Amino acid sequence: MSKSKLSTRQSDKDFKEQGNKYFNACKYDSAIDCYSKAISLNPAVPTYYTNRALCYIKSNKFQLAVQDSRSALERDSTLVKGHFYLGTALLELDKLDEAILHLQTAFELTKKDPGSYYDDTISSKIRLARKKKWNIQEEKRIQQEIDLHTYINRLILEDRDRQLDSLKVDEPCEEETKRMSCIEVEADKHMAEVNALFAKVDERRARREVPDYLCGKISFELLKDPVITPSGITYDRKDITEHLERVGHFDPVTRTKLTQDMLIPNYAMKEVVDDFISNNEWALYY
Repeated sequence: MSKSKLSTRQSDKDFKEQGNKYFNACKYDSAIDCYSKAISLNPAVPTYYTNRALCYIKSNKFQLAVQDSRSALERDSTLVKGHFYLGTALLELDKLDEAILHLQTAFELTKKDPGSYYDDTISSKIRLARKKKWNIQEEKRIQQEIDLHTYINRLILEDRDRQLDSLKVDEPCEEETKRMSCIEVEADKHMAEVNALFAKVDERRARREVPDYLCGKISFELLKDPVITPSGITYDRKDITEHLERVGHFDPVTRTKLTQDMLIPNYAMKEVVDDFISNNEWALYY
């Protein structure tokens, strides 16, 4: 092979850089082609897979994004983008439990690097995934309640019809007519009571959503023992204590110095959370 041909031969890094340019120009198909060529030349580099995974996400090709993200994590299990893109793609595919797992892993990995800031995008995706999972559970629960409501009403009507059938005669006497009327009134009463009960359920159901400000910034779960830092950030005591012990003595959001003795109980937030729970006991299972 001549020297001129050798000098013009592109390396995997060349294709990666070219792919980046296409990506920045929103030419995702061309970027995918370049990243694919980079992978064929050097399949050991995990970022080539995450780059292509992001292109697939932008192109709504989520299953392919899942495959590339997994390939990246096989080569580097601590890659934040690998977990984040995998979680994002799984979220779009409604594989919510696994999506939350990988998004939470990406979030945890960012905390281990004192030199980096929390990525609000990761936090938002986790909240979105948890809400999506909750909404699916809510839809299932609502359908179960509707089915139960329908079933109970049907039982009432069937019982009414059985009682009426047992009294049917060609020429009912006055007493039998009164009895039939009582049976119908009693059935209507029971149905009204059932309908009123389920109407109250519907009213409570309309409010079944936990506001983000009542959830911790680390676990994204309802605050149980809220504490506030000198920076003014509220965390759940369990979550922030675990962070300080495992990761380092700094505020996860502001990155300023933080130790356990600097945590102050946030009684105002605790009162707000307790009031919310008292009116929405279902939130304990959120």
